[in-house]
Amino acid sequence: MTGVKTIEVIANVASGSVGKTAPAEIEKILAERGFSVRVRAPAGPDLMSELKAAVDANPDLLIVLAGDGTARAAAELCGPDGPMIAPLPGGTMNMLPHAIYGVRSWQDALAQALDEGFEQRLGGGEVAGHSFLVAGIFGAPALWAPAREAARVGKPRLAWLRARRAMRRAFEGRLRYSLDGGAREKGEALIVMCPLTSKALASDENALEAAALDLHGAADAFRMGLHALAGDWRDAPNVLVERCQVARVWAARGIPAILDGETVQLKTLAEIRYRPNLCRVLAIPKAA
Repeated sequence: MTGVKTIEVIANVASGSVGKTAPAEIEKILAERGFSVRVRAPAGPDLMSELKAAVDANPDLLIVLAGDGTARAAAELCGPDGPMIAPLPGGTMNMLPHAIYGVRSWQDALAQALDEGFEQRLGGGEVAGHSFLVAGIFGAPALWAPAREAARVGKPRLAWLRARRAMRRAFEGRLRYSLDGGAREKGEALIVMCPLTSKALASDENALEAAALDLHGAADAFRMGLHALAGDWRDAPNVLVERCQVARVWAARGIPAILDGETVQLKTLAEIRYRPNLCRVLAIPKAA
């Protein structure tokens, strides 16, 4: 890895699989390779302010060891002209880290990125001022994410209450969508995949992959939500796939969405656009 002299690190020790020893481990891995580094390990309420401070320091490389929401926020803050980022798997789903580094520990991902890494510019989707580099889920399946998260952290009552709310809202009004200015269609959900993870697009293709979903009841929505969150949505039934650069979606009561694993509530009308140059990441060679 050439051209990197200054490094900032954000380590959310309260997130996922990070742990209190992570800052010291990161310093050791970097010191073994001759790098000095400033590690920030903020408490929960200070996470975003510390992330912004790290970006404002304008390092050559920003290492982010945290969950999906922080990784996505780092990509937004850095943009195409800011620091190069290395989003390490420190959360639950780790959508962006797994897409870049494969499924491996953050220690292995960091070591390989430092030893073999190269700069890669990533394109992806943008909606309502939010960017996403892996996938966006719009509509009924996104309603199940809060229930799934509550179940994951061992809060069954909260999970049940959120599931009931999702069931009540899931079919109050169908999503309407249009791809690249085409005819308006109806469906319960739209999944938009970025070139980084799409199986149908080349990694440098200037387009998004859009999958329109026709669901038949809450059970289908729940199954689709699980498929989508797990990344194997193509295994789910009733999926129609197309390519586009612009997708517009409408809904009567606002649009629930998941962007790279983070839940977002959009207004009743949203426009999703492909952006060819959202950020720079420290990537590694793909496995043969």
